[in-house]
Parts: sequence; structure tokens; C-alpha cells
Amino acid sequence: MPRVRTLMWISGAALLSGAIAGQALAPDMLPCAYPGTLVPLAPDRPSESQAERNRAAGPLGDLAIVRDVAYGPGARHRLDIYRPRAPDTGPDSGKGKPVVVFFYGGSWAEGSKAGNAWVGATLARQGYVVVIPDYRIYPAARWPDFIEDNAAAVKWARDHARAYGGDPARLVLMGHSAGAFDAASLAVDRRWLAAVGLEPQRDIAAVIGLSGPYNLLPYSCRMKWIYGAREQWADARPINHVDGRSPPMLLLTGELDSSAHPWDSDQLADKVRAHGGRAEVVHYPGFGHSDTLDALLPAGGGPSPVLAEIRRFLAASLEP
Repeated sequence: MPRVRTLMWISGAALLSGAIAGQALAPDMLPCAYPGTLVPLAPDRPSESQAERNRAAGPLGDLAIVRDVAYGPGARHRLDIYRPRAPDTGPDSGKGKPVVVFFYGGSWAEGSKAGNAWVGATLARQGYVVVIPDYRIYPAARWPDFIEDNAAAVKWARDHARAYGGDPARLVLMGHSAGAFDAASLAVDRRWLAAVGLEPQRDIAAVIGLSGPYNLLPYSCRMKWIYGAREQWADARPINHVDGRSPPMLLLTGELDSSAHPWDSDQLADKVRAHGGRAEVVHYPGFGHSDTLDALLPAGGGPSPVLAEIRRFLAASLEP
């Protein structure tokens, strides 16, 4: 199987283009402003486009959902859990379902688990237990606050997986945009999971990154506010911490992505492989920054190729 592939697909999420096209620009796309002038949405209020995606996911009666579970002391330290209601009757039913911890994007300045309910529903319908945490965001938080929050959420997911029908030995990290950066950071920068008693290669079965800015390039005023001086910013980049002791990675990227350029995924994967690790990259022509995530939505009544790619990778990575 080639390590870098280019796939053609027209996203089923194009049906949402009318609603999505009218949304406000994300902080990535805004001109640089003074610190504190980017006001995120209320944590419990999805954007219009997120609400449209949530509706597109359909009724949730087939899922068991637990909301607002505390994994830490702060107001943003809450997570939601999605899992299928139907009992698992497969050959591995005795050990529980794989657990996917999903970190949403939003430039570390906006986003919510409520706005990504559709991601939880979509993945749970594939047979996974899905955990979506909120985490502290700018301007109340800066690096590494959100990384530490997400490490704590991963620790919670591993400790409580069995209570929700999950298998802690098959724990997957997945994220989009800033969330993909966070997932990669936890996978390759060992200090974050070590702080909560975990080790990436031992405790994380696989990592999936959608449109992640793993290089944090270019260095902008927004990066300075969130990541500090250049020296600290360099320390934050996951690509600078690859040592070959990370779980398998699948990195999906759009060739038209101008927020997290495709070479971010290529460079991270190249470095992982150079150190003896396993990393796959899939390029999608015609996809922009959000399309890799939007493409999780079923297209034409069946699973999307993006979802099929994720299922294939996890089936291979989660084998005993």
C-alpha cells in the first residue's frame, strides 16, 4: 500500500454548502487583530454550520449519549460520550469497542463539543465509543493549557472506557485542525501524557489527524498570542518531538488547504517514518481545510470514502 495517496471524491457535505458558505470567518481567516478581540462562541452554542451538520447526522435515538461528564475541575473540563445502543455481538464483543477521543478544531480560540455532536454520532454508528472533550481556549488559555486538558481527557477515557462498553487497550486519538495538532502533540511529545501517567506507544493504539497544522507555520501574531515567543513556539511543534516511539498515524489532508498546508502532513509523516514509525498520508484533490472533516458525513446514502479510509486504518491498527 502506498504511503502517500491521492483520492478523488466529491463530498456529500456539499449538500450543506448553502449554510456553510454563509458562516462567519473562523479566526484562521480573520486579519490579525489585537489580543482579546476574538470572542469565541458560547461553549454550548454551535455555529450555524455546525448546527446544520448536527441536523444532517439525523435523529440520535440509535445511540446512547452521556453529556457533560467532568474530567477536571474547570468549567471547560467536560466531555460527551457517544456509543451504539445495539449490543456488540461480534467475535471481539467480550473486550469492548474501540474508543475514539476526538479533539475539535477552532484555532484554539473557539469550538465546542456541542458543535461536534455530529462527529460523535457518525463515528459511534461505525461501532466506536466516542469521547469529545471541551478544553480551555484563548484568551482564557494559552499553550500548553489546552494540550494538558486534552491529556487529562485521554486519561479519563482510558480509566473509564469499560464503564461505557469500551476497550481501553484500543484507544484512538483523532482531531481536526487545531485538534489534529493536539492529537499529534500527545502522540509524539511524550511529556504531556507522561504527566497523567500514560505513555503514547504503550497506551495509544492509533492517531488520526485531519488537516492538522503540525508545523505551526507561518509564525503570525495570533501564534504569538497563543504560543508565546518563537523559542516557545518551536518547542510546541509536534514535528520537533518525533522520536520513533509513537503509535501508528493516518494523516488526511486537502490539497487546497491554505490554513494547514498539505506539506504539514507530509513532513510529519516523513519524520515519523524516518525514525522507524508508521505513518500514512492521504491527499484529497479539491478539498479545503474543513472538507476532510465534512466528508465524514455519509454521501449518497452510504459511508463516505473518508470514513471508509478511517475504518480501514483502524481495522489494521487495532488488530491484536
